Amino acid sequence: MKIAVVGGTGLIGSAIVAHLSSRGHSAVSMSRSGGHPGTGAARIDLSAATSPAYWLPHLDGVEAVVNCAGVLQDTPGDSTSMVHHHGIANLFVACEQLQIRRVIHFSAIGVDRETPSDFSRSKLAGDKALMERDLDWVILRPSVVIGRAAYGASALMRGLAALPAIPVMPNTGQLQIVLLEDVVRTVEHFLDPATPARQVVELVGPQRYSFGEVVALIRRWCRWPPARELHLPQFASGLMYKLGDMISYLGWRPPVRSTAEREMVRGAVGNLEHMQRLGLQPKSLPEFFASEPASVQERWFAGMYLVKPAIFVVLSLFWILTGLISLGPGWGYGMGLMGEGGVEGTAAALTVIAGALADLVIGIAIAYRPTSRYGLYAAIAISFAYAIIGTILVPRLWADPLGPMLKIWPIIVLHFAALAVLEDR
Repeated sequence: MKIAVVGGTGLIGSAIVAHLSSRGHSAVSMSRSGGHPGTGAARIDLSAATSPAYWLPHLDGVEAVVNCAGVLQDTPGDSTSMVHHHGIANLFVACEQLQIRRVIHFSAIGVDRETPSDFSRSKLAGDKALMERDLDWVILRPSVVIGRAAYGASALMRGLAALPAIPVMPNTGQLQIVLLEDVVRTVEHFLDPATPARQVVELVGPQRYSFGEVVALIRRWCRWPPARELHLPQFASGLMYKLGDMISYLGWRPPVRSTAEREMVRGAVGNLEHMQRLGLQPKSLPEFFASEPASVQERWFAGMYLVKPAIFVVLSLFWILTGLISLGPGWGYGMGLMGEGGVEGTAAALTVIAGALADLVIGIAIAYRPTSRYGLYAAIAISFAYAIIGTILVPRLWADPLGPMLKIWPIIVLHFAALAVLEDR
């Protein structure tokens, strides 16, 4: 079959694309990031899918559609309304027009019982839009999904597992973790045209855990000793969620945001019988960990997960503050260095100003996710330039006990580390 997987670069979508391709299907990954030429992936933008006509060119020859697209909350680059409701409602109409009968749609656990956020409200609206169409639809509502790959909540849990104490947010509901491999098996089951459609299936694991218990299991999987739980007060967790919201306006997608706070209160639990009546017996989390021992890559990822935001915060503040200091209290010192190197007057002032402005631009570029890569490359280049210029103008700085020239090199290495961990998926 030729199968379109919308949201095909996400945690669930990428696993579905890989599995279907290994089974001989032609799985077309459709996402905002698209793919490299020759991969068969298609670039789509759900915010631009304002009519069914948008989808028609993308669905040529497609026999089934799996929709895995999702965003946590509204930001300048993401709209829950378009991604979860209006954009995919137009997808469903296009499928109806093209007689693409089989549509498998990923919703979220519990949206039929409670909708505390725009995330769950828009998910439920998308479900209803699909139910209204004359299609062989299947709606899958997964709990928190964990697999070998990690993104979002599952990645956050791994990062927390690496800490010496497990921080636990207040008012978090229970979780019925479902494994990624069981989610993929369910999709494959429903892609069979002979399988009865027009049903809603909750995807959950066989056991319920608290948030802290899941993190403790991951910690044990990584072969780290047990750690005590640290229950955060309400004000501390609230501050973290608000900080996550602020960071999201810079183009980043932290899993700790106000939507997550509202959704975590009701937890992620459901009816295991939904999968069992399909003949699917989902694995438990301990069974998965026993069959997939953690490698050094998992341990590295967990250890680096919370270090990554610290790296980008430190680097962006370093460049921004360096620029501001050069234009403020450090002006005289900068002009003195220029004079020592034989650059005087207007030329010296313009050089100091140019350097300060370059530092400011680099710091802002690193902080803003769409330009972060370019900011890091510029930072590396200008660091080498500063080393060369400093050596020519003021060579004594190499012998300065504070090491201003020597400290350039670990800073450059830190920028390369930031480039290495920049991608989320």
